[in-house]
Amino acid sequence: MATVLSVSGSPSVSSRTAKLLRHLDTRLAAQGHEVVPLDVRTIPAEALLGADFKHPAIVEATELFARADGVVIGTPVYKAAYSGVLKALLDLLPQYALTGKAVLPLATGGSTAHVLALDYALRPVLSSMGARHIVPGWFTLDKDITVGDDGKVTVAPPTAEALGQVVEQFLAALGHAPLLAAVS
Repeated sequence: MATVLSVSGSPSVSSRTAKLLRHLDTRLAAQGHEVVPLDVRTIPAEALLGADFKHPAIVEATELFARADGVVIGTPVYKAAYSGVLKALLDLLPQYALTGKAVLPLATGGSTAHVLALDYALRPVLSSMGARHIVPGWFTLDKDITVGDDGKVTVAPPTAEALGQVVEQFLAALGHAPLLAAVS
């Protein structure tokens, strides 16, 4: 099975983006894939903002990207674009860090006014990094992601169905196309 790097580009500890990604990670792992989570916010700011390519955390992140067969990248939308912390990491990776990889871009936000951020902000960067196949991503409204007292994530039914479809496309791009149930 494939190794999937699941990257949360949210700077927030209580991020709905990260929670949604970890929810999807469980689904990908259930299909037999090795899923490696990476929360960009855990990389030291001085390494990211100081462009310290030799910092152990940057070296490790670069190695994670190199080992992955596919990458799921999630980001909250800020000012009609993906997060600055994600941009800082992508800027420090080798130019063609996504060569040969399937990529699934995901975004979360408070308003549908931000839905085009995936196509107009994130997708061009992922493409310039050599991704083999960027599957159609998905924008999820914050209100469609619920976290219970037990930490369990629930996604509103129409969104869960759409997420299930983009995850299936991602799996097909990885070379594995088992059917997934809705992601609720």
